[in-house]
Amino acid sequence: MPKLWHETIEAHRRGVRDAILDTTAALIAERGLASVTMSQIAEATGIGRATLYKYFPGVEAILLAWHQRQVARHLDQLVAVGERAVPAGERLQAVLSAYAVIVHERHDTELAALLHRGEHVARAQEHLRGFIRGLLTEGAATGEVRNDVPPDELAAYCLHALAAAGGLPSGDAVRRLVAVTLAGLRPPP
Repeated sequence: MPKLWHETIEAHRRGVRDAILDTTAALIAERGLASVTMSQIAEATGIGRATLYKYFPGVEAILLAWHQRQVARHLDQLVAVGERAVPAGERLQAVLSAYAVIVHERHDTELAALLHRGEHVARAQEHLRGFIRGLLTEGAATGEVRNDVPPDELAAYCLHALAAAGGLPSGDAVRRLVAVTLAGLRPPP
């Protein structure tokens, strides 16, 4: 198969897959998890049911793929924030702030309960923890972060503390939570 043809087919497949994921997420947001069927997804996406089943065996598989894509996007967003060329302490603050906003905007629903139990979530959490651990290690080396607690423990502290952002009522409350978390990272006097 010629390279251009192969690339065109792959782009088409990615486009159809993305349309399926986006349509399913929209249908579930509109109608609820239990009421969305493969037939509805096929109709709303504009493809045949047989084509839909070539991509996914069922609604749960579509949701899992959608969630994996969302998690990857969030990790990419956090890495992009953390790779900005500013002092380590500022990058750490920016990453923790962005993470808290992501957690705050996530809706804890039946859908979240279903999706947050997969192996992809554990891998993403470990990746995020390692990324934050690296920022903390860098901050400790520059004196911006305490060095009397191992960076891995501090990373766990940050992630657990900022998980509370999901239950906060406002963006101001999220910013205060980030400030309190950052205060706990400062070197002792």
